[in-house]
Amino acid sequence: MYPSYLKPEIACEKLLKKLHVKGISDRRVLDAFRKVPRHRFVDKALFDQAYDDNALPIGLGQTISQPYVVALMTQLLELKENEKILEIGTGSGFQAAILAQFSMRVYTIERHRELGERSRRLLRELGYHNIVFKIGDGTQGWPQHAPFDKIIVTAGAPVVPRELTQQLAVGGKLLIPAGNRQVQELELYHRRENSIEKSTEGSVLFVPLIGQSGWEE
Repeated sequence: MYPSYLKPEIACEKLLKKLHVKGISDRRVLDAFRKVPRHRFVDKALFDQAYDDNALPIGLGQTISQPYVVALMTQLLELKENEKILEIGTGSGFQAAILAQFSMRVYTIERHRELGERSRRLLRELGYHNIVFKIGDGTQGWPQHAPFDKIIVTAGAPVVPRELTQQLAVGGKLLIPAGNRQVQELELYHRRENSIEKSTEGSVLFVPLIGQSGWEE
């Protein structure tokens, strides 16, 4: 149970005020955070930290991302209704739950079977039935379901995997942290009819993206 002295609803509203001050202006993103109980995605020992604006460990060397980073990445994707989204790095499942508020279908890939199955069970329990799960190498994407309107990568890559840009629909956007293991730039790619536009959205720090087109384990 969440601590009785700090109700999740109150803690969440305090967090949302902080996110708004830091530049999260999309009301749809803030509303999505209200609907997802973040304390359910962390270990019970960390319940009282669930609504702090910090990353938290979830086991196997992985983390649930800082709420501001989750909100920023969601806002940058400029999600529309009924889009098909690919997420690389299911992790705790929290980002997938946020994306599912906007999407017709979220496809999410996790390389750690334990994490992937844990997230699938939790998200099903919470009523998310528009999320499709896969255990595997996220750097290769999910070609059977391509093209995707939006692709979001929640681990730091040395370079942007070509497989992911190839699975992006015309007009679609790919958001990925890319750089070295110590710091990455959040890179946003917008696929046009005959080209791909790139912009950078600030420095971030994610766990490494492991896979054939990422870092070696």
